[in-house]
Amino acid sequence: MMTTKVRIVVLLLALLLLIYAIYAHVYQSVALIIGGMGYLIWSHFREGTVFLASQAFQQHDFEKARRLLADIKKPEYLRKKRRNYYEFMSGNLALKAGDYDAAERHFQIASRLPFRRPNDKAIILVNLANINLHKKDYERVRAYIAVARKLEVTSRIAQIINKIENEIPKDQS
Repeated sequence: MMTTKVRIVVLLLALLLLIYAIYAHVYQSVALIIGGMGYLIWSHFREGTVFLASQAFQQHDFEKARRLLADIKKPEYLRKKRRNYYEFMSGNLALKAGDYDAAERHFQIASRLPFRRPNDKAIILVNLANINLHKKDYERVRAYIAVARKLEVTSRIAQIINKIENEIPKDQS
């Protein structure tokens, strides 16, 4: 739950502590410090700032969420359970910015990743259907809606699915 800058500061402090522990011949502490530094580096790549970004996203601080997600240089290194939220938030932020191609790319990646609840996956499919409805690609809209209908969804998502389905022109059926 640290940004890259904070991790660097903590690693530098740990490095100074490591040098002192080696100088003082406290080898148990050296092992603990090296382990802590290793965990910080591992968590930088596998966890990133996704949790902090999700907190900012939930508080509707989209600029902070965008900045925290931009802090992740290689999202493919994230754990799957972090990457799905990274892609979901990136897709929503791109959608808010009006960049439909980037939003579709992020939502497509998110649709292939595991989520805890089927409703979360359905929300992603609804977003993909909406983007393709905007692009007037009705065949893809129907495909996303068909997959979303197979999932266990809340009544709110079911209403949105019905609304999207009703917006497909009848001559395109």
